[in-house]
Parts: sequence; C-alpha cells; structure tokens
Amino acid sequence: MRLSIFWRSALGSLAIILVLAGVNLYALNQLRSLASLSTELVAYRYPAIEGAKRLVDILSAQLRSERKFLVVRDNVFLREFDEQSEEFRHTLTTLMNRETSPDELALLKEVESLHAQYQILFHDDADLKIVSSPELSYELYEKQRLPLIGRMTRAFEIYTGNHQDRVSTAVSASSVRAEQAQAITQQLVIVALFLGLGLAMIASYGVMRPLRRLQESITQIGQGNFGAAIDIPAPKDLLNLVETVRWMGKKLQELDDMKTEFLAHISHELRTPLASIREGTHLLLDEIPGPLAPAQRQTLQIMADSSHRLIHLISTLLDLSKMEAGMMTYQIASTDLYRVAESSVGKVRLLAESRQIQIVLDSSNGALWIPVDGPRIEQVLDNLLSNALKFSPSGGAVSIRMVRLVQEKLMKIDVTDSGPGVPPEDLPHIFERFYQGRRQRKTAVAGSGLGLALAKKIVEAHGGRIWAESEPGKGATFHVALPLNGGEQAK
Repeated sequence: MRLSIFWRSALGSLAIILVLAGVNLYALNQLRSLASLSTELVAYRYPAIEGAKRLVDILSAQLRSERKFLVVRDNVFLREFDEQSEEFRHTLTTLMNRETSPDELALLKEVESLHAQYQILFHDDADLKIVSSPELSYELYEKQRLPLIGRMTRAFEIYTGNHQDRVSTAVSASSVRAEQAQAITQQLVIVALFLGLGLAMIASYGVMRPLRRLQESITQIGQGNFGAAIDIPAPKDLLNLVETVRWMGKKLQELDDMKTEFLAHISHELRTPLASIREGTHLLLDEIPGPLAPAQRQTLQIMADSSHRLIHLISTLLDLSKMEAGMMTYQIASTDLYRVAESSVGKVRLLAESRQIQIVLDSSNGALWIPVDGPRIEQVLDNLLSNALKFSPSGGAVSIRMVRLVQEKLMKIDVTDSGPGVPPEDLPHIFERFYQGRRQRKTAVAGSGLGLALAKKIVEAHGGRIWAESEPGKGATFHVALPLNGGEQAK
C-alpha cells in the first residue's frame, strides 16, 4: 500500500517528535534524580549537621553556666543552666524526629540518655556535695561528669561525621551522575539529530524520487521521445499526475505519427512535380526552346535554385521519415573516408572560394578504410560542411580532421568552423528536427533545421555518436565517432 504525501510527511514528523521526546524524557528523569538528591541534602543532611552543631554549642553554654554557678553559687546561673537544658532537649527532640537512619537515631538517643544523667548528676549529687564538703564533692563530681561530657561529644562527632560522609558521597555521586547524564544526553541528541535527518531524508526521498522520475519522463517527451514507458511507483497524490503525463505522451505520440505520415505522404507527392519543374527550368536555361534575355535567365536561375532547395528538403524529410519508421536500408561496404570527404569538399569548394573561405582537409593516415554506407556518410559530411560554411565569415577557414583511434576502435571526424559559435543554451537542442538556434533566427541564415537531425540518425544507425563543442566567439566543432568494425546497428 502506497502512502500519500501527507501521511509520509506526518509519519516522518511523528517519528522525529518521538525521538526528541525520548531524549527530553531521559534528560528530565536525570534532572529529577539530581533534584531529589539536592532536596535530600538541603532538607535532611545539612539540617542534621547544623542541628548537631547547635546541640554542641548549647552543651558548651551549659558547661559555662555550670562553672559560673559553682564559683559564685548564684541561682541566676542555675536558672540559665536549666533553660539551656530545656533548649537542648527541644533541639534534640526535633533532630530525632527528622532522623531516618537507625544508626544515627541510636546515637541521638544515647546523647539524650547521657544528657539526662548529666542533669541528674548536677542537680542531685554535685550541688549537695558541694554545700557539705566543696572540695571533695567537686572532685567526685568531675570524675562522674567528664565521662558523660566526653561520650556526648564523641557521639556528636560520630553523628556529624556520618552525615558529612554521606553528603560528600552524595555530592561526588551527583557530580559523576551529572557528567554521565550530560555525556549521554549529548550522545542522544546527536543520535536524535542524525536519526531525524535520516527519517526526513527517507520521507523526502519517497516524495522526490517519483517527482524526479516524472521530470525525466517529461524531459524525454520534450525531446521528442513520446513513446517512452512511464511506469513510476508514486504516492497516491501523484498517481493522477503520472497518469496525466502518460496520457499526454500517448497523445503526442499519436500526433507525431500523424505528422510523420503526413510529411512523408506530402513529400512524396511534391517531389515528382518539383522534379518536372526543375527539368523544365533547366531546359529553358539551356535555351532548347529558344534564346533567353538576361532578365529571363536570371529569373529562371532563381527558379532552378529554389526548386533544387525544395527537392533537397523533401528528400531529407523522406529520409527522416524512413529512418524513424525503421525502413531505411544501409549498404555497408569497406569505404575510404578520405575520398568521401574529398567528394563533400568538392561540392562546396566553389561556394567557399566565392566567400574566400579556406577548406582544410587533414588526414595524417592517408586512406582511411572503414565499413560504412559511403553515400550516407557523405550526406553527413555534406550537412556538416554546409553548416560550417554558412556560419563562417568571409576570409575564415573550415577544417576537416580525420584520425583512426586504434585503442578506442573508433574513426574520429572533426569539422571545425571559424564562426560565432553555438550559444550554450542551444547546444543540447541543435540535433533536434526543425530546431534553429537563437543566433540563426536573429541573423536569418537560411536553413530548415533538418540537416543535423538527419546526420544524427545516420551516425547512430552506424553505431556511432555525433556531438558538438563550442565557445561563443571561437567557432564550433562537430565530432563524429564511427566504430572501426562497422555499424552493428545499421540495417
């Protein structure tokens, strides 16, 4: 099932969106984990450490209040001690309520028990003994108090150290995790980018490929190949367009067949009366019926030239019709191309001399024998020489160069003129029937636009190739390449 362009674009876009959504979800999950870790540090670990430090500060304040009371025996310091004890119990209770670790909770409970013992020791024992026997009671009190304070201090150090170790571990893990998340996210973004580009290219290729093939088919139709098969797998949206192009090619082929048949028929019908007109004109020019006045001779000469051009045009049309219908026959035989070229040069020598154009025939190998249909190849050279002389200025030169390329198994013929050259926009079309370049239309150079089309058909029938090269203002060169083993395609 072929998807439409809309669904191809929609599915491609959806795939890209899903890939990017996956990358975003991964990044969001990593951010959530880091945020959770930060929350744990801010809401639990740091408050626990600060609470432990606060308890140590309160305990230190109690010790100071205790010493002041023992020195001056003022109840003010006793009340301060009691207030600080209450604050210590309240802070410790808050810290115990927040604590979630069993080990740390056990340490806090131990501190709670030790602090209670410390209070009892101060109130019940130390104060009474200090009153009855101060020196003895103070020594005994110190022996009992110091272990309690040392154990509480040690418990606070262990508690704070445990939390600080966990904070350090969490920060290190957070840093490592953040680096890993950044690296993985970058990789996923790169993968998503390339995957997105790949999906976009696949979706675009699925749309552009049938369009390019359709463009190639339309180009072939524009070049006159109306019968080319148009079998293009395309999305639903383009199937109607493909069918329309196929129908257009079929109709153009029918019209071209009708035109070819009409030209062949009318050319055949016109050639006989034109031949009679030409022969009658020649009889008059030979003064068979009687002498001619100069003005009469001039008029008859124009008629003879015109009839000759018409007969040549009609013969060319008939030859083209036969070639396109596959009815042209070729008599392949070993032929000296040098003599064929000399014959073509001889036909246009008088015209070249009248315009002071030099024709140079160059063949470094002398006789060049090759199996071809001599008259047809001579027809090709006639057309190329005629074009070269037509566009070369007075005093210019036209050269014919022939060389045997043994390694490529080809016979190469180059016809070069000294004219204005062929514009780049005309080069791809000069071998089409009835095509006349822009410069030729502007300068009104006589021509039918059939000579090069006929030459191309003949060369290709011999299994060869013909093409042109030109630079504006530097003339043009027409190349003909014929196989040395004979035209396998010639019939």
